[in-house]
Amino acid sequence: MLSNKRIQELELVMEFEKVEECFKEVSSWIENVGRKRLKETINLDDSLEMLLQAQKHFKEFDLVASEYCKRGQEALKKMNQWEDFSSVDVHSYSVKLQTYKDQLEEFCTQLDETRHRICETVRLYEFFDKVRRGICCTEEDVKS
Repeated sequence: MLSNKRIQELELVMEFEKVEECFKEVSSWIENVGRKRLKETINLDDSLEMLLQAQKHFKEFDLVASEYCKRGQEALKKMNQWEDFSSVDVHSYSVKLQTYKDQLEEFCTQLDETRHRICETVRLYEFFDKVRRGICCTEEDVKS
């Protein structure tokens, strides 16, 4: 039984090393591109036109970022078996796996929050724009 468990651990380590390349690629993209692009969306412009343009640019980024999130999540699914192993030999791999998981979850959450914030901000600006146009039209009618 001990031998079988050791063989399973070695198989997991070999599987991890195959999947780790994907983790490294996703992690590198998140750190070098993803986080920087999300920071760019912190301060949104004050006009509806500029905000719509920012939303368009974000949607293009969102497609790519969502694909990286999906790839990272698929790689993590392959490694779900790690939770059953607690040996010292596997511990360092478990720590790496948890680090990748935390980074991916944090980024995907930030991406979702940014997507929602931009959408809600655009809706609010569109509402205020309609109200402003309605007030202008009402003022013109009163003057006539």
